[in-house]
Order: sequence, then C-alpha cells, then structure tokens
Amino acid sequence: MNLDFSVIKNQKNLLAFSAGVDSTALFFLLLKQNIPFDIAIVNYNQRVQSKDEVFYAKTLASKYKKNIFLKETKLENISNFEKNARDIRYKFFEEIILENSYENLITAHQLNDKLEWFMMQLSKGAGLVELIGFNEFEQKENYKIYKPLLNITKDELENYLIKNNHKYFIDKSNFDEKYKRNFFRHNFSNKFLENFSDGVKKSFEYLQNDLNSLNIQNNPIKKIKELEIFLNQNDDNLNIRTIDLNLKKRGILLSNAQRNEILKQKEITISHKINISIQENYIWITPNCNEIIDKKYKELYRINKIPKNMRAYIFREKIDLQELVF
Repeated sequence: MNLDFSVIKNQKNLLAFSAGVDSTALFFLLLKQNIPFDIAIVNYNQRVQSKDEVFYAKTLASKYKKNIFLKETKLENISNFEKNARDIRYKFFEEIILENSYENLITAHQLNDKLEWFMMQLSKGAGLVELIGFNEFEQKENYKIYKPLLNITKDELENYLIKNNHKYFIDKSNFDEKYKRNFFRHNFSNKFLENFSDGVKKSFEYLQNDLNSLNIQNNPIKKIKELEIFLNQNDDNLNIRTIDLNLKKRGILLSNAQRNEILKQKEITISHKINISIQENYIWITPNCNEIIDKKYKELYRINKIPKNMRAYIFREKIDLQELVF
C-alpha cells in the first residue's frame, strides 16, 4: 500500500488514534515513511476493552518514541453519544494542537466513512457541498485536518494489518445499529463497496472536480478576528454554499431547514452560536455575542450600515470602523 504523505513530511503532526483498524493502519503507514507525528487518544470508559486499547496506544508510543496525549472521560448522558463523544474528542485535540503548536491533525477516515457520510447526507436532502463533505484537507482556524485514507477501503486497511502482523482492536459498539452511522454502514455502504469500490472512487473524484468548478468564494474579502465578510454573489445557491463552507470550518453543519431560513431571513443566529447577515453587496459572519453597546457606538454603527447582529461582536472586540470601510 503506497501512499504519498509528502505534504506533511516536514510539519508537526498529531494523529487521532483509537487502536482500531483505521488509525492503527495509518500509524504504521506514517511510520514506514518516517513522517513525524505524535498520537492522541480518548477513553470514554464505555467498554471494558477500552483499557486494553489505551495500553496498546501507550505501548506503541513508547516503542516508537512518540508523545502520547490521553483524555479519560465518561459520558453520563448517552442519548446522543456519537455527537457528544465527537465534541469532546475534537475539543481535546484542539487544546493539544494549540498548546503544542501542531500544524496538522491527521485522522484515519477512509472510503467507507466517506460513502457513509454521503448516504447519510443524501437521506437528509443535502446539496453537493454536504454530500462530499469529506475532503483530504480541511482548514481550521489554527491548523488543518488531514485525511489521507479517503481513497482506501476499510478492507484494504485490515488486509494490510493482517499481512504485516500488526495488532489492532475491533470496537464492538461499531456493530450496534442504534447508532445511525452503523445502520448505514452495515446495511448499505459496506455492501456497496464490496462490489463497486473502483466506481465509487472515480465518482467521488469527479464530484470533487465539479465542486471545484463552481467558483464558490471560499475566501473572505475581509477577516478581522472571527469576523469574516464575503462578497454577495447575487446567487442564492452560491451564497449558501459559501456560508455552508464557512460554518463547517467553525464546527457547524447546516441542515436543509437552516439553509432555507438563512436565505429567507437574511439576518439570523444559527445554533445560538453564529450570526449571519446577507446584505445587498456583502455576507457577514461572526460569533453570536450579547455585549451591551454604548449609545455612541450604536449610532455610529447605524450610520455606517453595520448589520444589527454584527454590532455586539464588533463592539466587544473593539474593531475599528475604518477597517470595515470598503
């Protein structure tokens, strides 16, 4: 299995590790090419086996001289376990990245994961951006998420581990179909890939090329702290794609209902976290903020036509109005 990791060869990398098939295979593939990396693992203490997985992670780290970061946690409310676990996991990763100046977070998502995501989004009525939301690189505020295995199936990774006699663990909770992802995995995506993996790989490549050709304005014309301003492209579809991509970087995935509401209201708060304002010429996006604004500034913001739901953040962050003149 020959993969090209040259893009991260001389960078500081953190591998999200679980001791399962995917992350264990990626550990040894990175090791084989002398890619510098350390590992991070979260133990949710939901399974007896998780202690063995943590011990294995520590053993690998010690043997191959890797720094290891471990978070022990226990979720009391497991009604939405997958989302809560993911939130905890990525918050932990981001803390490590910021404290240790890592440039990339490497995750072991593979082709099965990408197809599962596609099918789950398809079932919700998603658009092109959401359907192929798994990309090799995803830019975050202070680092990149790197997914180098998106063209490799889980079976290929497991065969690699068996062939090279590398130990790995099977998480039995992955077979519990009360989790939506597992339902799609066992009933649809795995079976589909067993027969059509080559076609799926080509289709995702074509879809990505189509997306790249849409001329979506990913880059803001102005960025000040967490305030970002984009050109209004006078096309609802292109505008909502721009907003979609920006909110994804901020950790929020829009539902179809939210997209429709954004276009309808023009000025809205999403998930109590992010404010959006679509003006005639510009699209403004900031974190939601409830700062009380001085009367003097209220009038200045009104005169300068600053969107109402942007003003509290601009006031709190002491952003100079001159910086917002176009």
